[in-house]
Amino acid sequence: MKKLILCLLLLGGAYAVVSAKDTYAHDASVLPEAARNVIGKNFKSKVSVVKIDKDFGRVSEYDVTLSDGTEITFDRQGNWKDVETNVNSSVPSAFYPSAVASYVKKNHSGTRVVGVEKERRGYDVTLSNGIELKFDSQGNFLRYDD
Repeated sequence: MKKLILCLLLLGGAYAVVSAKDTYAHDASVLPEAARNVIGKNFKSKVSVVKIDKDFGRVSEYDVTLSDGTEITFDRQGNWKDVETNVNSSVPSAFYPSAVASYVKKNHSGTRVVGVEKERRGYDVTLSNGIELKFDSQGNFLRYDD
């Protein structure tokens, strides 16, 4: 009986390891509709690579790289989690409240938003000069991030 239980546990563990393997695609069709809509509405660049992260055989998130180097992470339902562009581009303003854009323009003129991470209670914003800022969900500045 102990050998049977041990064998079943080993088989279950082996299955979990094999099914947790990430997969790659070069086509947006593997993404949930919500993710495809976000990309289509906000970016001119095409999808270059989609990495499908899996945990225990189930999709946990999608890491998308566009042809211009922009990287977007989506959860399994297609909701965006974070966006990063290269230093020569900007994250489209649709990804953060207008108060964030106003704050950046007033207090950090000459910089661009190159990264946005959506958190439970607000946004982490990275500027083109490397400064990281924290905002609440309405876009009110909270503090500089380390």
